This record gives sequence, structure tokens and C-alpha cells, in this order.
Amino acid sequence: MVFIARPRIEFRILIGGVKAHTLTEACAQTVLSTLKDTLSLPKLVKASADPFETLVVTIISQNTADTNTERAFKNLTKHFEITPKALANAKLSEIEECIRIGGLYQNKAKTIQTASKIILEKFGGALKPILSLPVEEARKTLMEMPGVGPKTADVVLLFSEGKPTIPVDTHVNRVSRRLGLAPCEGDYEDVRLSLQSLFKPKDYLSVHLLLISHGRKTCKARNPHCNTCPVNTYCPSKGVTA
Repeated sequence: MVFIARPRIEFRILIGGVKAHTLTEACAQTVLSTLKDTLSLPKLVKASADPFETLVVTIISQNTADTNTERAFKNLTKHFEITPKALANAKLSEIEECIRIGGLYQNKAKTIQTASKIILEKFGGALKPILSLPVEEARKTLMEMPGVGPKTADVVLLFSEGKPTIPVDTHVNRVSRRLGLAPCEGDYEDVRLSLQSLFKPKDYLSVHLLLISHGRKTCKARNPHCNTCPVNTYCPSKGVTA
């Protein structure tokens, strides 16, 4: 019989003075390798490589199932060219109708049109001037647009430009905390910066996608499948629903 020693868990102070159990970098790398070996990457709703389309899709996706996000975005593409100029000059009610199936369509339509106008008026109708900035400055500039939060900004930066940042959605937030990759308490930035301190920038996209996949398949919000979890050996929250 082979016994596997449980890796050491390190306690330390994290961002914002939040104390939390956090896996060592070595254990974090083992978790990542195991998830790569056992999971397929989730199929996310994708636009083209165009960063503005990514921005629009991400706004639509907020609090929305992937299937409805995809349907809403397809509806929008049937009626409008997905450019800042086209959406800035569109009737707001028409944008709302296109993305209605995505839920919260009035707020999302307003966010899309406001962002379109800002990009058109301040940045010459393109996101390139923003994306060429240093990553933290680019994040800040994107988040100055009403309705664009940190997750939306991080998705655009990571997926469109390969910028070194990790978007934290519901699954990433939950799984990171349970696995000890991020503080049990703290805000979005605490989780993001904790993850980024444990992994290499070249792995940020894989970390984001694999934590989503693990959260959907195994580490569910309710009744997580701890007994069949491929990384339960390393998990300080094994058997505890949080």
C-alpha cells in the first residue's frame, strides 16, 4: 500500500491584511498540473479576437448562462456591426431587444452603449490605445467606464491581449478559496492578486479556465464532489461546504 503525504499548508498574511490558509507555490503548481491532466477546458462563449467584441460579450455574460449569452450576442450581431461607432449610434431600445434573452438587458444595453461612446469619443473608436497601456493602468481605464467592473476588464485584457491578469468569476472565487489558493475572506482583488502570486503569467489563462471547469464539474457551490475530486489530497476544505 502506498501512502501519499499531505503537502504542507502555509499560513500567511495576504493582501489587505487578510489572514488565510494558502497553499505553497509548489503545491499550487501540483494542483494546476493535476487539473490539466484530468479536466478539459470549458467551452466559453467567444467573440472574434477583436477586443471590443470581447468586451460586449463579457458585458452580456454578467449573471447569465452561457447559452443565453451566446443567443443574445448572436441576436446583436444580426442587427448591428459590433463596433463602437455602430453601437454608440444605435437606438438603445434596439440593443435592449437584441440582448433581452441575456437578462438585465436594460442595464447591459446602457453599459454597452455608454462604453461604445467613450471608446469612440476618447480613444478614436478602438480599444488598442487602452490595451497598449501597462496592465494595471489599462484595467483602471477600462473600469472607469460605467458598468465595467474588474472581471470584465480582466477578461478583455487576458483574452484579447494576453495581459497578465486573472479574471475572478463565481467559480474561480469559490474554488480558489476552498483550495487555499486565496484568502477565505477578502474581495476580488485579494483573490486575483493571491492567484497571480502563486502562478506564472504564462499559466494565467489556464488557471482561469481550469478553475472554472473544476467549479462546474466537481467543486460545486452546493454538495461539492469531494470524494471524486482529483485534488482533494491538497484541499484544506475537503468535506466542508463553503
